Amino acid sequence: RIIGGIAGSSMEDTKNKKLIAYHEVGHAIVGSLLENHDAVEKVTLIPRGGAKGLTWFAPEEDATLVSRSQLLARIITTLGGRVAEKVVFGDQEITTGASNDLQQITSVARQMVTRYGMSSIGPMALEDENNDQIFLGGDNEAITDRIDNEVCKIVNHCE
Repeated sequence: RIIGGIAGSSMEDTKNKKLIAYHEVGHAIVGSLLENHDAVEKVTLIPRGGAKGLTWFAPEEDATLVSRSQLLARIITTLGGRVAEKVVFGDQEITTGASNDLQQITSVARQMVTRYGMSSIGPMALEDENNDQIFLGGDNEAITDRIDNEVCKIVNHCE
């Protein structure tokens, strides 16, 4: 069974491999500690697709509905890799390896604000599944600024 793409060749034993190992273990440890997160299934340092390492989580059940606490747990766990880099190697050694993680958490936080009504803006849909704005009232720039602020609040709260 292939999970995450076709396996690449193993990395040499380098500083990068050590950094990637800590990054992936960061995801695994944080995910394991959070009550509302799925269990760790597998961690690998064998490159797959564009990723240098991957951590998989096994959902306990087929989740068609996801709670706010589960979404926050996903964001926190996704940030765990970057936090592990920071703790182990220091602020100056945080790498670009978390760029995909940052895109994912920004997307989840934005959906919480614009689709799921999970912010202080209130229970309304501001965008559809194509990220097209559906909220037609008021000043669009003001709404856009509020969305950005709420996304930042969610991500900063999780960090």
